[in-house]
Amino acid sequence: MPTLTGGTSGPEIEPECEVFFVATGTAANALALATLCRSYESVICHEFAHIETDECGAPEFFSDGSKLLLGRGPKGKLSAESVNTIVGKRSDVHFPRPRAVSLTQPTELGTLYAEDELSAIHATAETHCLRIHMDGARFANAVATLGAKPAEITWKQGVDVLCLGGSKNGLGIGEAIVFFNRDLAAGFDYRCKQAGQLISKMRFVAAPWLGALETGAWLRNAQHANAAAAYLDARLRTIQGVEVMFPRQANTVFVRLPEAVQQGLRRRNWQFYTFIGVGGVRLMCSWRTTTARIDALVKDIQAEM
Repeated sequence: MPTLTGGTSGPEIEPECEVFFVATGTAANALALATLCRSYESVICHEFAHIETDECGAPEFFSDGSKLLLGRGPKGKLSAESVNTIVGKRSDVHFPRPRAVSLTQPTELGTLYAEDELSAIHATAETHCLRIHMDGARFANAVATLGAKPAEITWKQGVDVLCLGGSKNGLGIGEAIVFFNRDLAAGFDYRCKQAGQLISKMRFVAAPWLGALETGAWLRNAQHANAAAAYLDARLRTIQGVEVMFPRQANTVFVRLPEAVQQGLRRRNWQFYTFIGVGGVRLMCSWRTTTARIDALVKDIQAEM
């Protein structure tokens, strides 16, 4: 698999990765975490992490029962302090021993972990002998905003396994699971087969990845989606009564809209989610979102307001 654009800087030796492909992000996260944790161990994640809010217990199921321990942090981000607090709660045999930290990058609230935040979590994870999993369903959007080389926000920050999203970045299907520690990947092919993720025509999943990485489309698509979200964010801020809930850092904009306005938009055939736990309307921009489409949405919001 080609190197994600940019290579590395500094004296570090690039890891020899193992890469696997699966059909969905849920499968990627669940199988990766099942590899990092035994059934009597646990995963520390944010209370709004995707593995907690949107995966129907798949991480617990595929790990034979590893518990998710929920931490907090502003703007959807798990903090090093929160990890420390959870680890320090208990260490007796009656409690599922913490073994991994899972980070969603970008978060479910559309915010990003900066390099210093990742570094602090890395240091804490090393102190407590925790593995780090990164749910990167929209990882390309994080790279596009941060302007960092992928290495700088993954393995150089202690990430052991990255679930790299394709289907949310222009590919028809398929997620890549990148193990930066090859020892951890031992037997993972069997795990994929047992979970029904060994696709007989796997070349049709892998080939688009080659094209996306070799041509740079993976990053261009994310840059386009981020720019579209920035444009949407700016337009929404001009409408009196519309509250933007979180900083727009990737391709997601969260806004508070009156219930009557939401119903009116749905009658106009706009589709969107009201997000679990935080309320508000989640508006997503993709690699194919146009300014004309955004202008049409803004016009309808203005009309309903």
